[in-house]
Amino acid sequence: MIRAGLIWNQHSHRNRGAGRAPLPEDVVDIVPEEPSHLMAGLRRLAADGVELVVIDGGDGTVREVVTRLPEAFEGRIPRLAVLPNGKTNALALDIESPLGTTLEDILASAAACKPTKRRQCLEVVRDGETAPERRGFLFGVGAFVRATKLAQKNHGRGFIDDAAVGLTLAGGLARTLLGGAGDRWRRGEAATLSIGATPEERQWFLVMASTFKRFPLGLKPYGEPREGLKVLSVEAPPRRLLRALPTIIGGQDAPWLAASGYRRHDVTGFGLRFEGDFVLDGEPYRGGDLTIRQGPSLEFVVP
Repeated sequence: MIRAGLIWNQHSHRNRGAGRAPLPEDVVDIVPEEPSHLMAGLRRLAADGVELVVIDGGDGTVREVVTRLPEAFEGRIPRLAVLPNGKTNALALDIESPLGTTLEDILASAAACKPTKRRQCLEVVRDGETAPERRGFLFGVGAFVRATKLAQKNHGRGFIDDAAVGLTLAGGLARTLLGGAGDRWRRGEAATLSIGATPEERQWFLVMASTFKRFPLGLKPYGEPREGLKVLSVEAPPRRLLRALPTIIGGQDAPWLAASGYRRHDVTGFGLRFEGDFVLDGEPYRGGDLTIRQGPSLEFVVP
């Protein structure tokens, strides 16, 4: 029987005020009261010989676990699973671990040796460092940061998952189209983007990178689903936006997109230097001189 450990985020949206059913005797569990307690808990799981780490929470909880996991397990990365109980559960959607998935579902799949899903994470590394500061799956600057703040307001109004994504997309489109030349949505973020040999220093409406294959609402910002680290860059102010948006999110391509400042890239890493904030899996962090690169491949047990 595989040795499993459970990380239960009591602050995740669907876990608030909810009691937990008794756990199987052979499952080790940790309930971090705050993020600083997480590393000690992960080290305890490693010391107890845990081979499967089940993350009960949303994308933020997954980000925090994936960031600390290699160090806590001394380079050994156990199999993972996600119980999607946060406000946003994009990773669970990507690996097809549906809402309502239970610990029992995951343990049964592991015991039956059902096929697993693999997904690479991405790593954010600051200039002068070799170890990543954070790991996650969805990185963005510019309009992505403003859209995240708008999404948080929508969460406060009770909208989560696909509903929040749809409202945020509509709200961001309206702000961009209706804003004047000096509007912060339209003017973008001053940054130097290094993909390939020639750095590009300019105003960027959006730079978004991810290792996901599937996105909420069936959106395909990088084109057809595929593995690896992918980047979407959009120059500011965005041109022909009403025509470009359905083409981009529908996963299509057109010769005029690149000429209008919309570009997709498949990379193993890229550089980005800017003074504003970036968002990684729903949380804002300060910018700087960063390298965003492909991280290790993670194996997920799914129902």
